[in-house]
Amino acid sequence: MKSKKLISLLCVAAMTATMLTGCGGASDSASGTASTSGSSSSATNTGNSGDSSAASDKEAMTFEIFDVAANYQGIQTGWFAKVVKDRFNIELNIIAPQVAGDAIYQTRASSGNLGDILILESGQFKECVEAGLVKDISSDIWNYSNLAGYKDQIDMLNNSLEGNDGKTYGIPTEMMNTSPTSYSQDVIYSSPLLRWDLYKELGCPDIADLDGLLDVLDQMMKNHPTNDAGDACYPLSLWSDWDGGDGMLGIANVVQLTTWYGEKIKGSTILKPDGTFIPLTDKDGSYYKMLKFLYNANQRGLVDPDSATQDWNSACAKMSAGQVYLMWYSWQVGFWNSTDRLKDGTAFIFTPVADQTYYTDADSYYGSGRVFAVGSQVDDAKYQRIMEFLDWYASPEGLMFQHDGIEGFNYEKGSDGRLVQINSNALMDNLPVPEEWGGAGYNDGNNAINQWIVSANSVNPTTGETYSVNYWSTYKEETMTDMKKEWAEKFGAAEPVDYMKANNKLVISPNVSVSLPTDSADISVIRNQCNETVCDYSWRMIYASDDAAFDALWDEMSNCLDGFGFQDLVKFDKEKHQIELDAKNAVAK
Repeated sequence: MKSKKLISLLCVAAMTATMLTGCGGASDSASGTASTSGSSSSATNTGNSGDSSAASDKEAMTFEIFDVAANYQGIQTGWFAKVVKDRFNIELNIIAPQVAGDAIYQTRASSGNLGDILILESGQFKECVEAGLVKDISSDIWNYSNLAGYKDQIDMLNNSLEGNDGKTYGIPTEMMNTSPTSYSQDVIYSSPLLRWDLYKELGCPDIADLDGLLDVLDQMMKNHPTNDAGDACYPLSLWSDWDGGDGMLGIANVVQLTTWYGEKIKGSTILKPDGTFIPLTDKDGSYYKMLKFLYNANQRGLVDPDSATQDWNSACAKMSAGQVYLMWYSWQVGFWNSTDRLKDGTAFIFTPVADQTYYTDADSYYGSGRVFAVGSQVDDAKYQRIMEFLDWYASPEGLMFQHDGIEGFNYEKGSDGRLVQINSNALMDNLPVPEEWGGAGYNDGNNAINQWIVSANSVNPTTGETYSVNYWSTYKEETMTDMKKEWAEKFGAAEPVDYMKANNKLVISPNVSVSLPTDSADISVIRNQCNETVCDYSWRMIYASDDAAFDALWDEMSNCLDGFGFQDLVKFDKEKHQIELDAKNAVAK
């Protein structure tokens, strides 16, 4: 995702955004005991993880981190820089393809040295192992107790590499300790989220379909055309700088909305709930449906006129200023929801639309798809320091910094030993950090790696609760507000996922770890041409003058795609993602 030195998706949810209970990627509250997975194993070498007293005795080093997840390029600064400097005497130099451009991957790979620590998409990981750009860490990794706690998941990833003879090259991102078919969170990644006070003002009307949703949004805008500062408000504010990222084909603001109808974009195809694939250009598919939804919204004046030209940062500023009335990523509400707004009823919360069935991926037991690895060119001294750092990065202390922030600033320990969140607006308001932690703004110093080995939804063995603030018992108690009670009474469930499960509105896709084929040179060219075309035409269709113009542009786009070899791309993507689907089906049995 392409924001410049902003938060990551889970960081917003888990650290300081104070979202709705369970929003933004969190798992159920712990029962009070931690799972053995992810806790210390029998391994004895902890790599001096977190040993700040010994850091000054170590040679200063800079780690180059090639990082597909990063939204910022350069040296890590601020409070997180101080954390790693104090513990390891290292600096982190982030190399971000999302900032520098995708060509940097080929350029650095061609040089034979991609970086010291690599964070790669799964296809890139396979490619880099085959090219000798990734170091074999088999002889060392199980000596690091925090990493060894996830041996089953790490083995699953590496054993999926074709021809691998038991060697370990990579570590999955976002691993968990539940199961591949569990869904432990209270809120899914994408669903319609409305401001409760504005919805309640309308009498909490039932919403039948997308047209009904637009009716509600239209009335909200008429009732509240500006925010308290007098700035114009629009139900939808879009942005274009994430388009084509994360392996998607098409504009991000449409791709994610397709999950509202149980479907999932897989490259140039759409995976339907019945396990079949259709081309993205099929008019019966959800890409067409959700693009038409945005077109209809614009026809009614409900789309921010800056949408086609503004970037993610501009859109986020409007979310924080209360200028947006519909959000659809669970983490988005972190730019608005706070404890006070949950209490006064002005926060965003899931609002069901009757004809929708929501797709979600299961708990990321085997990881989220990306991979941590070590570059093949690191020398022995740097390699040891890297392994120490990665083990700490997967440790309870490291995870608390990543997911919870700074003790005494983002949270404190209560008299009963439970953790309590403080300064819930630290991220959204970029609150100044105490000088002892490096000063500057909290968001300015946030972890620019923007990717985790262990998910915030996992249980912290030192607390018996998840790392995610939103599942702490203290947070749940504090946020059991009148608003939450009113929502529960209206929809007959304690949490959004409870509602979805009770009403058969949830399609859970099992979590698997498989290595998928990478694009050939020819397929890569076709994919890039098709993506540029779909993105260009999609924006034009949102702003089409009428229905006839919309459909004419769709047909024109489809013809252009076929001219580029779109059908060959569809065939490749169907075969590629069938491998993943077969693995999911096997896990589900």
